[in-house]
Amino acid sequence: MIVPLPSRFVRRSRGFTLDADTAVRVTPGAEKAARLLRGLLRPATGLPLPINDHGQVLMALDAKLVGLGAEGYALTVNEHGVMLRAGTAAGLAHGVQTIRQLLPAEVFRSSRVSGVDWTLPGADIRDVPRLPWRGFMLDVARHFQPVPVVRRFIDLMALHKLNVLHLHLTDDQGWRLPVPGHPLLTEVGGWRAETNGDGTPHGGTYTRPELENLVSYAADRGVRVMPEVEMPGHARAALAAYPDLGVTPEPLPVWTRWGISDAAFGLHALPFVREVLAEVLEIFPGEHVHLGGDECLLPPDVHGRFLREAGEFLLDRGRTPVAWEPTGDPRSVVMPWKDEAQAAAALRRGQPVVMAPHTSTYLDYPRSGDPGEPPGQPGFVVTTRDVYDVPLPDGVLGAQCQLWTEHVRTREHLEYLAFPRLVALADTLWSARPEWTGFTTRMHRHSERLAELSVPAHPRREPCERS
Repeated sequence: MIVPLPSRFVRRSRGFTLDADTAVRVTPGAEKAARLLRGLLRPATGLPLPINDHGQVLMALDAKLVGLGAEGYALTVNEHGVMLRAGTAAGLAHGVQTIRQLLPAEVFRSSRVSGVDWTLPGADIRDVPRLPWRGFMLDVARHFQPVPVVRRFIDLMALHKLNVLHLHLTDDQGWRLPVPGHPLLTEVGGWRAETNGDGTPHGGTYTRPELENLVSYAADRGVRVMPEVEMPGHARAALAAYPDLGVTPEPLPVWTRWGISDAAFGLHALPFVREVLAEVLEIFPGEHVHLGGDECLLPPDVHGRFLREAGEFLLDRGRTPVAWEPTGDPRSVVMPWKDEAQAAAALRRGQPVVMAPHTSTYLDYPRSGDPGEPPGQPGFVVTTRDVYDVPLPDGVLGAQCQLWTEHVRTREHLEYLAFPRLVALADTLWSARPEWTGFTTRMHRHSERLAELSVPAHPRREPCERS
């Protein structure tokens, strides 16, 4: 009943019980995975799981392992102990999550549980993901999400072997990224006077150490963080701080409504953009940086030149630009959000594609047509089945779900919208042979795990915003 479904799972007759005498043995490079296992299991089990040379749980990092790729792992459980092997740290982290799911659901509680037999069933598992990009975009610009909320989402992503957290850090309604040479970006751009006429100020920003710690925290769990800095449109929060960067250099407050502002960076803002991206590259060491690039009212030639020059800045420094729309450079990744035709055109150009169609991956749309659903983006309903059936043309890197936060203020609302739809994405992208009926059967057990983690299963009404 593992989610996502492993590539190969063979039951063995006898399992292994974790107890106070159980220890963990590691090979060089596997120490972080051992600490992750201990940190995940200790709150509920109370087991110390010390690391020593005689442990019954072996965690081995071996770059010479064949057939496991960049994220696969091999796990064996029998009466003598547990052996987890992988060729990479990410593979070990994924294997740790499988060990966790093999235990009783009470292991997901945050406090000590008594009277539970912590026995792992006998099993032989060899597990490799079907697609390399299994992502989730969290919009922290429209409604700011504090660090503990983001960390919890990283934990939930890691449990489901999702591996890309796309942080939407800037937009018309807020700028959350610190840039030392431009302090007004956060001092001014990080706050708006109200939201849709509610009269309540809203804002928040991250410090550089907070973001660096998030990157490190995610990496230990097999998740990489991709930042997004929107350009040349969706820029009004930045232009509220520095009006001279705009096409029309007039003072504008941070946008207090939803929708698309017509404010945009002018070409003369490219030096500023390079400074921002240079800071981004220092904070976020991953390969991919998202430039936004959509819904901009600039003329196509200006819009195209802006994205090309920003993209070249990244490419010259060994990074790969990502955008919602094609940038004109085949080396950049495109995330088609409109329809499959947009994806097909990019694939014909030989461009790397990550699927993000709004009709099957936008989690700000309601989960159902039930009138009891909390406020959401109007126009569509995106069911769990819609997410599971996300279009995946041959040649795509993978897909990701998007959670825009115009209508989402609280962690509980975020998690209600994300789950179980995000679990469906994880299963369909990881499993070698995704199959809806089997997934729904496994979700019966998995729902118990989510409940133990206090992931909301039912909507909770929030105060409606005035439009």
